[in-house]
Amino acid sequence: MMRRKVLVTGAAGTIAGLLLPALQERYDLTLLDVRAPQGDGRISGVHVVDLTDRRRDAYRDLFRGCDAVVHLGFAHAADGADVDARFAVEMANVQMAYNVYQVALEENVRRVVVASSNHAADYYEDLILDHALDYLMPELRPLSDNFYGWAKESYEHLGFVFATGIATSAAAYASPGTIIPHAPQAGDGGLRRLENVQIRIGGPRETDVAECPLGDLRRLRRALAVYISQRDLAQLFIRSIETEDIRDERGVPFQVFYGISGNSHAYWPIAHARRVIGYAPQDNSETRFAPLLAQHLAAAQNTPFAT
Repeated sequence: MMRRKVLVTGAAGTIAGLLLPALQERYDLTLLDVRAPQGDGRISGVHVVDLTDRRRDAYRDLFRGCDAVVHLGFAHAADGADVDARFAVEMANVQMAYNVYQVALEENVRRVVVASSNHAADYYEDLILDHALDYLMPELRPLSDNFYGWAKESYEHLGFVFATGIATSAAAYASPGTIIPHAPQAGDGGLRRLENVQIRIGGPRETDVAECPLGDLRRLRRALAVYISQRDLAQLFIRSIETEDIRDERGVPFQVFYGISGNSHAYWPIAHARRVIGYAPQDNSETRFAPLLAQHLAAAQNTPFAT
């Protein structure tokens, strides 16, 4: 069977470092980043490309012939203390997502799988940890109280727009008040859909539990809830790439999944990913970090859970 061609943006970044070993085993990869990778040379052949550039012809040929795009690319603010700089860089990240979606659509890429973040809905997290909310239900509107999370939610909503159908010519846009049908149309000027999966990655680190102050059960709960192992992260992305039908109940090929392992302490849902793409996590933070968990519980044995 022919190997799929998959393009990976942000290929020199941290998340890519966790995913690439598994992706390289299954796919023919095209790797993109705004910089050449640093380190031991295990990642090679990275095309240095600025995906925030609106002149998409500069990198269009790299998307051509690809079955899927895994979008991990992300720009950081040079000065984290400058609020204008933080907002500007997140606007650039939204522009980057648009460029990726648009060139993927134009080059007939089937699907884009995007590294969103749990921060797309992080407004609710303090409510959960403070026992004002028990669980983040899937139907809750994503809300964030920071520019980073706002940008991630913007990628998601923008991805939904592309999944519902983008008009391929100006003539296809209706006048105000006219309803455009969301069924794909053949021929010039019809609507074309870009299949879209957004993965709200949790905590893909092995160090979070160890870094919690002993007895700090609030911080410990968060670390246990959001953990995702490397193999579960890879499985989630691979199933998001390969599952044939990702349409929702209204026929739109768009999904949002939380990127966590099968954690007993989870307050984000993964039942939807289990059902739609067959995600079957192999790991659970409670068992993975059992010795550390015992130390925390011993240190906090006389401390109320809410502290």
